[in-house]
Amino acid sequence: MPDIVVAAQSRTDFGKNANRRLRSQGRIPGVLYGTHKQAQPVSVSPKEIATILRSVSGENTLFDLELSGSRRKVIVKDYQLEPIKGQLLHADFYEVALDKPIEVMVHVELQGTPVGVKVQGGVVDFVTRELEIECLPMDIPEKISVDISELEIGKHVRVSDLKLSEKLTILTDPEVVVVHVVAARAEAEAAPAAEAAPAEGAAAEPEVIKKGKTTAEGEAEEKPEKKEKK
Repeated sequence: MPDIVVAAQSRTDFGKNANRRLRSQGRIPGVLYGTHKQAQPVSVSPKEIATILRSVSGENTLFDLELSGSRRKVIVKDYQLEPIKGQLLHADFYEVALDKPIEVMVHVELQGTPVGVKVQGGVVDFVTRELEIECLPMDIPEKISVDISELEIGKHVRVSDLKLSEKLTILTDPEVVVVHVVAARAEAEAAPAAEAAPAEGAAAEPEVIKKGKTTAEGEAEEKPEKKEKK
């Protein structure tokens, strides 16, 4: 795969009005930061970042951010979306050191049709769709594939059952269930309970999105320098 290079420009104007002017010019505000490095306000093309986010490896894509004549190896650490049209409003870039491990969330992909579905009439319950891992930046996998073809009704796959490359360290709790097969009747009975309205007087919990947060256009705030997770 060829190296991906995204051109970035330094910016010195901040605030809602400055951000609106920037977006009217076809760019979005962002911040470049890294361990023990001062955060640098930048601007980038939203189309280039959107292309990266839509790729197979998504926000874990390693690419070069070209700024002031030099290139920095980065990943998209966070981004904000306009809530109605879904347009990118802001992006954070984390500069990585190729010889130092980082912690990332990787999507899980199920492979195969379980015996419990084909023969026993069960239903797949995909519980954990992302796993937290630690590895060197160049070893970040596009996805974690889990073969469920031998799974019967009542059986499950836990994190501890996964066989991954020695280059990857799983940080997610080993006892967490990734997927299991349940009886169709049990699945149908569980659905009404899950969809039940909150008790009278209880406030509904808002949906929380770790990445790709939405915000009103022009209201993306400048972010303080972030620290690397340990």
